[in-house]
Amino acid sequence: MSRKLLPSGPRERSFAVGLLLALLTLAAVAYAVLPSSGPDADPDAEERGALAALETTPRPEPVASAAPAPGTPEVTATPTAAPTAAPTAAPSAQLPGGVDTIFGDDRFLVAYYGTAGTGALGVLGEDPPEQAFARLQQAAAPFARPGSEVMPVFELIVTVADAAPGKDGDYAHDISRAAVQTYIDAAHEHGALLLLDVQPGRTSFDEAAKRWAWALKDPYVGLALDPEWRMGNRGVPGQRIGSVGVAEVNRTSAWLRDLVRRHDLPQKLFVLHQFRTDMVRDIERVQPRRGLVMVQHVDGFGTPGQKLATYRHVARPGQIRMGFKLFYDEDVRLMSAADVRRIRPTVRFVSFQ
Repeated sequence: MSRKLLPSGPRERSFAVGLLLALLTLAAVAYAVLPSSGPDADPDAEERGALAALETTPRPEPVASAAPAPGTPEVTATPTAAPTAAPTAAPSAQLPGGVDTIFGDDRFLVAYYGTAGTGALGVLGEDPPEQAFARLQQAAAPFARPGSEVMPVFELIVTVADAAPGKDGDYAHDISRAAVQTYIDAAHEHGALLLLDVQPGRTSFDEAAKRWAWALKDPYVGLALDPEWRMGNRGVPGQRIGSVGVAEVNRTSAWLRDLVRRHDLPQKLFVLHQFRTDMVRDIERVQPRRGLVMVQHVDGFGTPGQKLATYRHVARPGQIRMGFKLFYDEDVRLMSAADVRRIRPTVRFVSFQ
């Protein structure tokens, strides 16, 4: 015997149809507010939101004046002479293009890496800043996507690891202040970020970074730590791969955070280079810092398969935003912009060396 799906009387049918329409409306509302999980959903949207919340220093909300209680007599202020206008405070410094956040609007960063005056350490130094920027623009253009613009970056090695101890015995030297200023000027002229890369030898990262405080006060300038060249008390650059402990990383990021606060600076890049898990010991304990945008930049070279294996082995995308390096000379079959854009976990910053 078949069962009737709807009551047969007119009143009953009218009630049932109304109930069905109400249920369909509720289902449509629920579908609209639930996060998408279909093929067009963004798998990294939740992660980006969580990281953005850690990076941004919240500003206090304005406090509204309380309304007087009913029956309270209104008090009229006694007119006074208008005070002399105080100087208007200068607006907070901004990032290139007047933006407030580095990775806002799904922005993608593309860098040329190297040091001043020589191509031996990377493509950036093969040309003066003006010519290097023109080449960087050409390399960056294929990474742009609708709704995802590209921001150019100069990644300049400012403390260079050396095979000899030098006069202070730290197996590293700083490039000249004048050379760094040239890149700061070029960054402002062309709307690029400048990332100061530190290879400290036997000096700690925080000690080396403090020598560049004058440059890091500029709103366009960020800091990159390269643990491959952090040699401890006895290591010699080039004879082994260096490493750093999490306490030193956290000490350095805390110092940079405080500099950002003191000088009312916008978000600042803080990059950790890595291609082996032991290069940053206890990386899971790296502390997020308000005002710093942290990137774990994976630097392995080789074939695309080898590079992706290294990347997936060391990447910590739930904790830090991800970067990826492309080597013009050492890579076998240089990966294209489309190749990099397809990498998962998602890459937000790529540099060319």
